[in-house]
Amino acid sequence: MTTKQIYDLAVRLGMKADLRGRSKVAQYLARDKKKYEKLSAEDKDHFDREKLNNPYSDTRILADNGRRKISKILTGIDMEGAELLLAKELDADLVIAHHPAGMALADLHSVMDLQAEVLAGYGVPINIAESVIKPRISEISRRLSPINHNQSVDMAKLLGLDFMCTHTVADNLGADFLVKLIKKREKDLEYVEDLVNLLLGIPEYQAARDLKTGPTLFAGTPDSHCGKIVVTEFTGGTEGSKDMYEKMSQYGIGTIVGMHMSEEHRKEAEKYHINVVIAGHMASDSLGMNLFLDEVEKQGVEIIPVSGLIRVKRFKK
Repeated sequence: MTTKQIYDLAVRLGMKADLRGRSKVAQYLARDKKKYEKLSAEDKDHFDREKLNNPYSDTRILADNGRRKISKILTGIDMEGAELLLAKELDADLVIAHHPAGMALADLHSVMDLQAEVLAGYGVPINIAESVIKPRISEISRRLSPINHNQSVDMAKLLGLDFMCTHTVADNLGADFLVKLIKKREKDLEYVEDLVNLLLGIPEYQAARDLKTGPTLFAGTPDSHCGKIVVTEFTGGTEGSKDMYEKMSQYGIGTIVGMHMSEEHRKEAEKYHINVVIAGHMASDSLGMNLFLDEVEKQGVEIIPVSGLIRVKRFKK
């Protein structure tokens, strides 16, 4: 496989697993194409054309040296200077980060509108979900603006390494995995402790527990009734708006499964009587990455995990 083929595979998998559904993703892409067609010639020259085929601005090829074959990949959650030097030392052809870098980090906020549509799928009216998330999207855009986005990308280019990141595509895969598992077992999930135990049956979360970073109850008690369980704090760039918990409570949501949550957000969820089960950041990122990496490894590519990635294979060679 080439770097471009691995990237295209990631995008296809991410779209297939998108909680919005394929038709909504197709509509999203169609809207971007219409916007592009209306641009002036000069604006078209500066438009990120990947957005015409890839709805995830935080998943990008950051450096591509045109290699005909990728044989060895060094991959992890955060791939920065030290990891890039290690990749060179190990003769890796490609570095894959989960968390975005370069232009993918600078434009991270652009994927956050996904969160509004996911909430709409759980019963929160789309106009309300959008009005709550839009101020947060602007806030994240401002917060990201001063960061040295291209630091690791420049280093990868100097080292002659191919470099890419797969953020929302991997998060989609992890979220889809959990949604399907919860739906399959929903009759057994009466109490919050039942939900925590379900998560602990997943290898990535088992390993994280031994590392003291396993699933944790942030709000509610083990014997609290779950009510309606949603996987909403899992994909769509980064943490959403703290104002969403009031709306979620009003529309019948009882328990949230998420990757991570700030104290400010936790207090708001607790205020509106929503149980919060935080599965764990690195373990949840690992779950999504593993589902993607399995498909790459099936093609005979060697995968070397590092930087917080808990590698679990779900296929046999």
